[in-house]
Amino acid sequence: MEPLSLSRAQARGIILHAAGLASSAQFGQGPEAVFRLIDHLGFVQLDTNYVVERAHHHVFAARVPDYQPEWLAELTADGRIFEFFTSDAGYLPMHDFRFSLPVKDSFSLNGKPLTAAETALMKQVLDRIEREGPLMVGDFEDDRMEASSGWWDWRPAKVALERLYLDGKLMITRTRTFQKLYDLPMNLIPADTDLTLPSAGEFARYVILRTLAALGIAYTKEMVWRARRVKGNLVKKQLEKMVAAGEVRMVTVEGLKGAPLYMLPGQQTEVELSGKAFILSPFDILNVFRHRLKDFFDFDYQIECFVPAAKRKYGYFSLPVLVGDKFVARMDAKADRKQKVLIVHNLHFEVLELSQAMIAEIVEALKAFVQFNRCRDITFKRSNQEAYLSQIRSALQ
Repeated sequence: MEPLSLSRAQARGIILHAAGLASSAQFGQGPEAVFRLIDHLGFVQLDTNYVVERAHHHVFAARVPDYQPEWLAELTADGRIFEFFTSDAGYLPMHDFRFSLPVKDSFSLNGKPLTAAETALMKQVLDRIEREGPLMVGDFEDDRMEASSGWWDWRPAKVALERLYLDGKLMITRTRTFQKLYDLPMNLIPADTDLTLPSAGEFARYVILRTLAALGIAYTKEMVWRARRVKGNLVKKQLEKMVAAGEVRMVTVEGLKGAPLYMLPGQQTEVELSGKAFILSPFDILNVFRHRLKDFFDFDYQIECFVPAAKRKYGYFSLPVLVGDKFVARMDAKADRKQKVLIVHNLHFEVLELSQAMIAEIVEALKAFVQFNRCRDITFKRSNQEAYLSQIRSALQ
């Protein structure tokens, strides 16, 4: 079958629809919309950065009107979703649980060899959770032999807990303050959950279908990335079979040359966009692959919290601002929770002309973002376009 030819605008529409950003409330409202979104994307990345509300809550708030963070905890408690570390840490639908098993096996088989002392400690930790129920790191004595040297210098009990979690012998839930609670899988997995280990081919097929559903259009490397924790995964081989069988379609996009692109057959190619503005997390599914933003949206974006301060261009935690199918700005913001003020250190606009309608949509998105961060006011420190900022300030007042 000949590759399907798409314009860049068509590709953007397909990608935004797949990401749940073609319109507001694309998945509905309430807790059920949160589950539908997780089920559609297959994986929603979480992050601990708390400069503004955490990334996973941000993903849902951008798509589900009046989103409440406690809905995520309710879905976890109901056994409909679970947290695990696949390509990254995130939330998955519980009915996909069996597809986390190859990742756990890979961690177990390919992890650092354990010493006798580490094996004994892991058994002690597991025994204690079996006796006492879910525990946090703080419930174990500080068994560090030397003083901490900084981030990731975990004490042995923490290392044991995390190793048991990655190997699948423990699972994680969260407290209201986002601390990890380690528990036995039998206490969290519904009785009717399929626990059959998928074959290598089944796992690869699952990854391909999930990636294409979430991204709309993808390169092979994004699919491989999603399976990267499984050594020797068969994604590339399975993709060839699925293309040959007509289960996956190759596409070409105007102006893009190089690696092949793929999408699911039957995908709607003419997507109507609402023109709404979305303030997005750096860890949003739309933003995690920098090359995709360049290729499809002509947007060169990098999260700068990992960049040395002297080399930052836009700010520590700049948030992409999308209107329709254009990234129009990036906003470096911080929520001052004591004063209940959202501080925008830098609102940097891209080189394009904004209409009054686009500015109005940005204003509405800002109002919702202030409320989502449990703030009452917003203050702006600087911008590269004072005329646009002045209009936004006036509209917000």
